[in-house]
Amino acid sequence: MEPIRVLIVEDHNVVRQGLAALLNVVDGLTVVGEAADGLDAIDAFHKHQPDVTLIDLRMPRMGGVEVIQRIRSETPQARFIVLTTYDGDEDIYRALKAGARAYLLKGMTREDLVTTIRAVHAGKSHIPPAIAERLAERMGTEELTPREFDVLKEIVNGKSNKEIASELNVSEATVKTHINSLLGKLGVTDRTQAATAAIQRGLVPLESLRKAKS
Repeated sequence: MEPIRVLIVEDHNVVRQGLAALLNVVDGLTVVGEAADGLDAIDAFHKHQPDVTLIDLRMPRMGGVEVIQRIRSETPQARFIVLTTYDGDEDIYRALKAGARAYLLKGMTREDLVTTIRAVHAGKSHIPPAIAERLAERMGTEELTPREFDVLKEIVNGKSNKEIASELNVSEATVKTHINSLLGKLGVTDRTQAATAAIQRGLVPLESLRKAKS
């Protein structure tokens, strides 16, 4: 049988090279390409046409979810495994909704990784029980509106209602309405809990928080 052809998309050189070295010594697997950011990932996919792509979520120039969406819009049968350090339920939800077949945290064993690659290549999905539980919780919650996401992001950044109203060019009363709504959807009772939930669940990436403070 032909070996399973794997593309690795990871912006950290040491991690990417380590994964390549690990997989290239496994019988039945071969790494056909590597990419260090989202745009390079699309080019590498078109060039190598891998059977399975390992992809991180947060990378320069284009994130993993958008890469999956872009490629699968052209090649619906493309198979992706998300390999990341992020376990927020929103990250999981977005990746799987985009079409990823599996979601693994970078602390997994080599055996878990190889087993998952073979399963995904065979057309199966693989979601570890702990991640499946978080996904189930996420599926049971009501979606935030785009404006509620905007307000939540400003809450995480420590803005007052007045500052949020100015930033979004709306009234303070409107901001309060959005806050009351998003508190209910997140299942929390105050702004501090909302900010904590937003970060833990991956609703507001830490990268955006750092940019706001810089």
